[in-house]
Amino acid sequence: MKVRLVTILLLFLSINIVEGQDNLSVQLNYANGLFRSEQYYDAVTEYKRLLFFDSTKTYQYEANLKIGESYKAGAKFDDAIKYFSFAELNASNDDEVFKTKTEIIRTNILRRTTERALQLCDDLEKDERFNTKIDTINYWRGWAFMLSDDWKSAAKSFAKINPNHELKLLAERTDKAKVSVTFAKVISYILPGAGSIYTGKILSGFLSLGWNALSGYWTINSFIEKRAFDGIVVGELLWLRFYRGAIQNAEDSAIEKNLEISNKSLRFLQNEYKGTKL
Repeated sequence: MKVRLVTILLLFLSINIVEGQDNLSVQLNYANGLFRSEQYYDAVTEYKRLLFFDSTKTYQYEANLKIGESYKAGAKFDDAIKYFSFAELNASNDDEVFKTKTEIIRTNILRRTTERALQLCDDLEKDERFNTKIDTINYWRGWAFMLSDDWKSAAKSFAKINPNHELKLLAERTDKAKVSVTFAKVISYILPGAGSIYTGKILSGFLSLGWNALSGYWTINSFIEKRAFDGIVVGELLWLRFYRGAIQNAEDSAIEKNLEISNKSLRFLQNEYKGTKL
């Protein structure tokens, strides 16, 4: 009799466990549906409900991963990294570990914590478990460099994947198109206005050159005609002002031009690039 009671009890518990697991899978599918329809706030709520009732921890990896992806899509990057880390702790194999680690890297790139992203890439590369994943690591390392405006380093990273990689060629073109801020300033010290002309601001550069030449002529002429006071006033108020202005304009023009070049490449990545993005 006792044996029969124990058997019935075990059968009853087994049925409840199976039913509970079925309910959890239904909950997971519901949350996944919200995620696919980009209802990320509601998806997070449902994934967290799944975690609460998942006493057997069957869905800990997948639910935490999806919560992280939902927060990432909503630009809540700190929360995303938190849940990606939870997913990593519940990973059951190396592929799942690598997935969570790369998601953390991608999120760090998005929140512009580039040094952290690069450090994590280096750590992954040193891990012998991921020797076959080097191309993926270099891919995200290249993205980290691109979004930190280091296009030369980005080109080197993508070249390790393929010398003709689309993003390697884009990074090289971007780097070559950019101008040297230092050179623009130096030539403006030598010839005021030259820096602006070098950066493509032709009219501004020639105007700066003209004003410097004219104010310089007035200053020198004042001293020649023994009007020292006029020479000092003109030299201090006009010539030095135009001279310093030419140097500053050259620097500002170079920075502005480089920003335009970088933004053009970033817009291409956002709107036209067909490969895997952040």
